[in-house]
Amino acid sequence: MRVFESTEDVGGSPPARGFQKLSQLRPCGPGVRLILKTMKTNPQNLIATLALFTGLAVTTSARAEDWAAKAPAPVTNPVFFEEPFIRSEIRPLFIYQSLGKTLPVGGAYVPVGGSVQVYAVEVRWAVTDRLAIIATKDGYVDFKPDATLTKASGWADISLGLKYAVIDDRENQFILTPGVELELPTGNQDVFQGNGSGEWDVFVSGAKGWGNLTLMGNVGARLPMNMAQETAQLHYSAQLAHHTHKYFVPFIAANAFTVLNSGRQIALGVEGFDLINFGATGAAGSTQAALGGGFRSKLHDKIELGFAYERSLTNPRGVFDDRFTVDFVIRF
Repeated sequence: MRVFESTEDVGGSPPARGFQKLSQLRPCGPGVRLILKTMKTNPQNLIATLALFTGLAVTTSARAEDWAAKAPAPVTNPVFFEEPFIRSEIRPLFIYQSLGKTLPVGGAYVPVGGSVQVYAVEVRWAVTDRLAIIATKDGYVDFKPDATLTKASGWADISLGLKYAVIDDRENQFILTPGVELELPTGNQDVFQGNGSGEWDVFVSGAKGWGNLTLMGNVGARLPMNMAQETAQLHYSAQLAHHTHKYFVPFIAANAFTVLNSGRQIALGVEGFDLINFGATGAAGSTQAALGGGFRSKLHDKIELGFAYERSLTNPRGVFDDRFTVDFVIRF
C-alpha cells in the first residue's frame, strides 16, 4: 500500500532536499498530514508526535483487555450459562443442591427431601482468539433423597461442543458468541443420566461492559434427539457483576428453563432444571426459575475462585430447592 503519491522519485533525492520535496507530496490520510505538518514546522517534534499516537493506541488496547479480564465468568448454572469470552481453562467445581420437600408425581405430591452433590471438571480450549472447544458437563453425582426415591451414585453424561465470537469489540466493551454443544448419554441411569439418544444445546451468549460493571446473558434451546425420552427446553440466564476489587467481584444472577413438550419417560409434573432431563410426562409449558448471587476472587493472574448461592423462585420446586456452587478456575 502506497502512503505518498509524487511525480518525482523521493528516494533518489539528496538528503538535504528531503523536507523541500514534502511540498510535492500528497499524503493519503489525515494522520499522515499531521505528521508531515509537524515535520515541516519542527522536525524534532516528530518523535513526540509518534510517541503520542503510540501511547494512545497502547492505552486503548490495555483498557479493552482490562475489561475482558475484569468480566467474571458465571458461577451459577454451570452447564448451560456459557460465557461469551474465548479462554483456555480448567474449572473444577462442586455443587451442593437441596431437593424439594415434595415431588409432583401423577397428580399427587410425594415426599422427597434430601440433597444431591456433584463433583465435576469443565474444560475450555481457545483454538484461536475467536474459536473455543468446550466441555461443560461431566463428573460424578451423589444422589441422596430422604424419601420415595432411591439413593444412588454414578457418573454424569459428558458433553462436547464449540463456540465462536462473531463480534468481539473490546474497545466498546461488547462481545457476542453463538455456540453448540452435544450431550452424550454416557452416564448412569441410577442418577437419572444416560437416558435418551443425546441432546443438543444451541445457544447465544453476550456481554456488555460499562467500566467496572458487566452485564452478561445467555439464551438457548435444549434439543433432544429422542423427545419421548427427554424434553425440549428453552433456557435463559443473566448476570450483573461489578469489579469492586480483584479479590471481590460480586454478582447477581438469574436462570430459568421452560419445558416445550411432554416426554414419555417418567410421570412427573416438573423437570430436572440443568443437571437432569427426566423426560417428564406432565411438565410441558412449565417454567423453573432460580435467583442467586455470589462473588469471584482473582487469586492470581491465571487463578480464580467462585462462589454462588441460588434459590428456586417457582413451584413446584421439584429437585431444585436451593444450591451452593464453588468453582476453581485455572487459565492457561
